[in-house]
Amino acid sequence: MKKKILIVDDQPTNIQIFHELLEDKYELASVNNGQQCLEEINKFAPDVVLLDIMMPGIDGYETCQRLKADPKYEHTQIMLVSAKSSIESRLRGYEVGADDYVVRPFDHDEFLAKVEVHIRLEDALTKLAEMHKQISEQNVKLESLVDERTAEIVETRDLVVFALARLAESRDPETGQHLERMQRYSAILARHFEDGQSEQIDDRFMENLYRSSPLHDIGKVGIPDAILLKPGRLSTSEFEILKQHTIIGCEAIYSAAEHENSGGFLEMGAEVARSHHERFDGSGYPDGLCAYDIPLSARIAALADVFDALTSVRVYKMAIEPEVARSMIDADSNRHFDPKVVAAFHSGWADFLDVCKLVDNSNPELVAAEASTDIRR
Repeated sequence: MKKKILIVDDQPTNIQIFHELLEDKYELASVNNGQQCLEEINKFAPDVVLLDIMMPGIDGYETCQRLKADPKYEHTQIMLVSAKSSIESRLRGYEVGADDYVVRPFDHDEFLAKVEVHIRLEDALTKLAEMHKQISEQNVKLESLVDERTAEIVETRDLVVFALARLAESRDPETGQHLERMQRYSAILARHFEDGQSEQIDDRFMENLYRSSPLHDIGKVGIPDAILLKPGRLSTSEFEILKQHTIIGCEAIYSAAEHENSGGFLEMGAEVARSHHERFDGSGYPDGLCAYDIPLSARIAALADVFDALTSVRVYKMAIEPEVARSMIDADSNRHFDPKVVAAFHSGWADFLDVCKLVDNSNPELVAAEASTDIRR
């Protein structure tokens, strides 16, 4: 069965272009304005909506906001398509819930690839929500088999989490086994973390962190390749777009977390996705959180993510030796990183080195990046 795409545009020429690009692979329907979209979507039930912004009556922003406010369409992928290319226009699109923003004129091959990514993401999120609903129902009926079912749930859940995370990782092949290393680095930090006051790390926290940490960059599926794969430093405007991956990822995971009655790891995944670029001194993004207002899971994931980025080859940098990376992280303690997490980093240093030995940094074509833990800036 073909996946469905609803085209919303008041210009016949634009609709014709979309039909020529998509009709061989997808089932299409088209309407001319936002009101017709709100009426047609119930009947057509699309997987993806291609939504123009400037239309008579209800514009694309309001149409998108109304759709995303309806639980029936929380997994429907909305791609705003417009000639408006300003940062303000893009940010407003993400603020009203858009999953992507495509600027006309666009490269046809890149556009088709982005549509396919959103088709896969919608399918994965829908399956994840359905899976958790079925699991909740099964647990009520099969209380005598709780232990057996729990093991099955955990295994299936982990596979789904990694399938989602791989969507983002597949956009950047240079990251290699980044997700696996993120899991192990985060687990090491949590295991060596010592607080003794308000924040306690128990077995459930450890399990949730291990499963949720690979989702930290899932929002990068909504970032253009020209920015995600750009060699070297990003411009200010490019960096503003890149920063949106934290919000995109958080909202996507949170929409699935609302269906997880057994709670925990998806909610943590949402907070890690949103806050892993916050900085201890309050200079991070997207919310400018400071110190212990940043969730502990995100403070741990932040150091794990940066250490792996520093010690791995990326499209924009060469690898840095582990000892140098450790010195850079020490220098950013109490600025970028929670000093308690840095202390756990030192306690678990031998374990970090064991994981770091598994990194393949063979790529002579890359150039060295500047020595900073803020590696894209």
